[in-house]
Amino acid sequence: MSATVAAALKKIAVSLLSNPKVLKTVLGIVLGIIVIIIMPIVAIVSIFNGDIEIDTGRLQTMVVENLSAEEQQKLQAVENTMYDIEDEMKAAGFAGKVKEAQVLYVLALSDYAGQSDFVSKLVGCFTADQTDEQLIQAVNSAFGTQLTAEDFGKVMGNIRATAIDISDFTDPQTKNNLDLVKWAIHAQENGWGYVYGTYGSVLDEALLASKITHYPDEVGGKEDFIRQNWLGGRTADCIGLIKGYSWYNTETGQTDIGANGMPDIGADTMYENAAEKGTIDTIPEIPGLAVWHEGHIGIYIGNGEVVQAANTNDGVIRTPIGQTGWTHWLKIPYISYIEETEENQNV
Repeated sequence: MSATVAAALKKIAVSLLSNPKVLKTVLGIVLGIIVIIIMPIVAIVSIFNGDIEIDTGRLQTMVVENLSAEEQQKLQAVENTMYDIEDEMKAAGFAGKVKEAQVLYVLALSDYAGQSDFVSKLVGCFTADQTDEQLIQAVNSAFGTQLTAEDFGKVMGNIRATAIDISDFTDPQTKNNLDLVKWAIHAQENGWGYVYGTYGSVLDEALLASKITHYPDEVGGKEDFIRQNWLGGRTADCIGLIKGYSWYNTETGQTDIGANGMPDIGADTMYENAAEKGTIDTIPEIPGLAVWHEGHIGIYIGNGEVVQAANTNDGVIRTPIGQTGWTHWLKIPYISYIEETEENQNV
């Protein structure tokens, strides 16, 4: 494949992979065939497995069976590079940015992968608290490329919106207040939407249709806005933001309704079931408490701030505690409360 054709195909890939409507409407197998023409399938499987509804195992097997020995060897080299990137990013303290590095490799830097220092050079482009603009500037300087933060953001936007990052969780094996705070902050920073009756899963056509049937006023009456703004991303309602954390299986990446002892209840019942609670003026400085007023609940993240799945128009937002009319606080039943220490703050 000529460099010109490859460049053109990569632009098509960016367009396809950054458009959630395309991802949701094109049959998975057709998309897979299109993608394999553009770039190695294992790279796509590694980046997107679990984020879009494609039977990646079957797709990979189908494709590999039809590759020549030379093509399979190249494919293996790509897979090895993907794992090397993941290992070195984690070793450098950038576990939460592994997908960013892999996307840069697949979509822009595959021609440089033959260099002996490629992975270390790529990892060296990352720094803490870095913007996309700063990252792309570092990549262009290191590799002589002419990438733009805008194009990178288009690809990463949808990946970030649907990815669940537990790399900084204090204890992924338990359900606790500190990781609930991180869950809530990630949801807010990644632009989760609000759809009544949802709990953090990706809003696909099937889930939306189900919610319209069950909640014709709350969801059906706002279908146009939801389709335009939230379809293809993760969504939750106010109590769903809490239930979704408790129900999320960090090992499988699946949401299991009713898991970890958290029942499928509403905000008011959650408040009623709480053993420890009080009026909002007595709230202790404990991140991961819930704040409540009749019919609505949010997550207190500390320092006078709350993350809440506010409403259909606003989605998941961060607000000052005094802004929403909270009347009470509560310790959420069904999760553990552990002390915030300097050690687990830096996890």
